[in-house]
Amino acid sequence: MNIQDIRKQFPILHQEVNGNPLVYLDSAATSQKPIQVIEAVDKYYREYNSNVHRGVHTLGTRATDGYEGAREKVRKFINAKSTEEIIFTRGTTTALNLVASSYARANLKEGDEIVISYMEHHSNIIPWQQVAKHTGAVLKYIPLQEDETISLADVRELVTSNTKIVSIMHVSNVLGVVNPVKEIAKIAHENGAIMVVDGAQSAPHLKVDVQDLDCDFFALSGHKMCGPTGIGVLYGKKQFLENMEPIEFGGEMIDFVGLYESSWKELPWKFEGGTPIIAGAIGLGAAIDFLQEIGLENIEAHEHKLAAYALEKMSQVEGITIYGPKEASKRTGVVTFNLDDVHPHDVATVLDAEGIAVRAGHHCAQPLMKWLKASATARASFYLYNTEEEIDKLVKGLVKTKEYFSDVF
Repeated sequence: MNIQDIRKQFPILHQEVNGNPLVYLDSAATSQKPIQVIEAVDKYYREYNSNVHRGVHTLGTRATDGYEGAREKVRKFINAKSTEEIIFTRGTTTALNLVASSYARANLKEGDEIVISYMEHHSNIIPWQQVAKHTGAVLKYIPLQEDETISLADVRELVTSNTKIVSIMHVSNVLGVVNPVKEIAKIAHENGAIMVVDGAQSAPHLKVDVQDLDCDFFALSGHKMCGPTGIGVLYGKKQFLENMEPIEFGGEMIDFVGLYESSWKELPWKFEGGTPIIAGAIGLGAAIDFLQEIGLENIEAHEHKLAAYALEKMSQVEGITIYGPKEASKRTGVVTFNLDDVHPHDVATVLDAEGIAVRAGHHCAQPLMKWLKASATARASFYLYNTEEEIDKLVKGLVKTKEYFSDVF
């Protein structure tokens, strides 16, 4: 895995920002796109832009082949049994909302339990809050340990015979921690519950096998794994998807429409109403080709190396607080932190002046911020195209930030 060769394939990285070479450390929010993905989307619009499935002309056939071919690439990428289990969505948020709105609202009743954790992204909190309000179900939270990880003992205590859904993020977008979702799924199933996994932060960084995890639903976003924005995936076991009702109605998802009754197409199309995200799916397919050529195992190893280096170097900055496990082996390439007496937005602003892009705010995880006793944090997130030299620039920028605000105040 030659990082410099990889970096050459990302056009956006080769520019200056505020007079400095760009150091992009915000991949947990959205990853950059390699030229292969950009060209795949461009080729679709230039050469065979057409709607899919119903057209019999040449462009329509090529578009359909590209779109459905991408579905097969996703199936292999996460090791689903069938393409019938792969639903294209706008992203992880839409995928989780589909499960909540279609499966949960139809199957939960008053007194049933939904179990999530304090570290969840808002996309994996708010849909379940709404389900609880609609059905009378009870929402329960798994607490965090001192090192901000989940204890399986706590999971066993909270998940009961009344629990119907357990929904956990595979990897935290704030803490970088990798949750034991396979073991949690086993506990859920032993108690008759289904397991939903938010895979937005794991699919780009770890090798995912949904059959091995034995999760019932798994959601991911293309834009975090070198693909376009606006495309995502919901994986669901066929036995559940077959018994779920669509939540969007119109063209593409219908079999027969009468004056007063209609019937739906078979899986997976009954959940893909309207003209689908054709270019996005084709771009996602190209991103999967790119990631598999490099190897998810190589990407994971590279991120562990960067995380270890970052934890070592950043911990030397005076007045820094780093959140999440201190061992790089327990996390992906996400390091969230605060500097004493400096607001995270000020940290990000000073770093931006140095050409360094980090994220600042609550990261769509306000319950976790409350748990951490922080209103906001700064976050540096690394991916396959980042280097140790960029981490050195980050650390230098943090030192400069401390000095600047010391002088100001």
